[in-house]
Amino acid sequence: MKLKFSLLPAVASAIIILVAGCSKKSNTQGRYIPSNAAIVVHVNTASVSAKLPWEEVKQNELFTTMYADSSFGNVIKSALDNPENTGIDIKKDVVFFMIKDSTGGYLAFEGFIKDADKFKTYNTAALKNSIASEKNGVQLLVSNRTAVSWDKTKFIVVSDAPEIIRLNDMEKILNKDSMPVQPVKSVRDVAATALSLYTLSEGNSLAKNERFSELVNTKGDVHFWANAQALYEGNAGISQLSMVNLKKLYEGSFTLGTVLFDNGKIDVDVKSYAGKEMTGLWKNHSGSKINNEMVERVPSKEVAVLLALNFKPKGLKEFVKLMGLEGLINLGAAFLGFTVDDFVKANNGDILLTVSDIGKDSAGKTNANVLFSASIGDKPSFDKLVNAGKQMGKEGMGAAASSLYFNSNDTYFAIGNKKASVDQYIGKAGSSKFNFYDKISSSPIGGYVNLQYIFNAIRPQAGKDSLGLIALDASAKMWDNIIMSGGQFTKGGITQHIEINLADKTTGSLKQLNKYTGVMANVLQQKKKETNNISEIRLYGDSTGVKDSLMFE
Repeated sequence: MKLKFSLLPAVASAIIILVAGCSKKSNTQGRYIPSNAAIVVHVNTASVSAKLPWEEVKQNELFTTMYADSSFGNVIKSALDNPENTGIDIKKDVVFFMIKDSTGGYLAFEGFIKDADKFKTYNTAALKNSIASEKNGVQLLVSNRTAVSWDKTKFIVVSDAPEIIRLNDMEKILNKDSMPVQPVKSVRDVAATALSLYTLSEGNSLAKNERFSELVNTKGDVHFWANAQALYEGNAGISQLSMVNLKKLYEGSFTLGTVLFDNGKIDVDVKSYAGKEMTGLWKNHSGSKINNEMVERVPSKEVAVLLALNFKPKGLKEFVKLMGLEGLINLGAAFLGFTVDDFVKANNGDILLTVSDIGKDSAGKTNANVLFSASIGDKPSFDKLVNAGKQMGKEGMGAAASSLYFNSNDTYFAIGNKKASVDQYIGKAGSSKFNFYDKISSSPIGGYVNLQYIFNAIRPQAGKDSLGLIALDASAKMWDNIIMSGGQFTKGGITQHIEINLADKTTGSLKQLNKYTGVMANVLQQKKKETNNISEIRLYGDSTGVKDSLMFE
């Protein structure tokens, strides 16, 4: 009996270890994705194909144009006829990912094999002048920058993308006065890179990453993953800003997103994670609910854009300190008569921005009523900010400052480009009600974009261009509005929900997107033809600008 009882602690420990190990979420989708992947897109192909059958894709105008391209051989066209002719198992998930490294980076596409012979036939035809080889049970086709590889169950396609390093040269690209950016050469052995993914250890993949598991196990049609640290670390432009501790923004930062295509709408759920210090700042200083009274004060009954935010003002100071900017900002603010502490005390943590009443001014130009408002904390501190704003307006904005108007009471401050609107906002208690407000009222961050209102407002201008009007009509038939809510700190991260509502509430959103992209692709193609025709007219027309009749025969 003593022997039996002596085994109990060991058995109990083994059970605890087993349960603890099993409690950690794992996944199969990330098994061959390196843990340092900067961007990952996972597609639930079974769900997507059920919502948008291939026969409907084939009716898309863009598809029919591609199919008519004479440069596509019979093998390629057979894949367009039926994706299963590629040999890929279209009922199983596929993933795309991007790796950024010292030589630039590479793009990869992974999925499962259904018919290896078809897969080889298709890719041999698609990857022209490829060299075939085999190593450790993995078949390879390599051409220039691309390697197509597969074994008995899966395939991995790797394409070298040295241009990714251009993320570090963006400042040079945008600065016209800088020296020309030299081309980046491809030096990667894409075959070796592809083979390395087959032998990637589970610990160095995303298979055991709990956040990635959380993502791909969430119901959705498409999942996306962004590793901010992998994207921005080593960026020369960031390293030059040594006075700003930007590393705190991206270190340990991940963004997870799920897209669900439903009838009449597209739902996007996003969750953002950060490093230890930024997470602490989010946890302690994220807001509660947007200010209902500020929204009710909006004088316009219909808005094109509304953005509301609630936050804890002390978080601003903590953020400035975390970035290492407190001394620099205080030095600059001192010249304007306030400090960071004044800025924090002046705010009560509520901000509102609206755009409404889109129309035309006396000159025929499109304009709108833009209104910005903030709640006031300590009035003397806020007065310092107002005085600083007046000074900056006179010195920096010149004549433009005369077109801005502001007003305030003991509770709110408002500034905008329409004096009557600003005064009305401050002077009344407010009773405006918006039909979307219930969906954002309980969030620290809320937003709304009325696409139908915007389309109708710009229609007179679009009517001057027949193709533009076609695009506008297609957009008006497609999009209704966008509603954004979130900002809550939940289970270690900040959540956000985006609801994209379509005009047709009953048809699947993927089916609607398929038709819409076809129309827009056709418009772009027609615009390209028009541009080419104009170029030809300029090239062949005579010196007086008279059209060359041969151009129009």
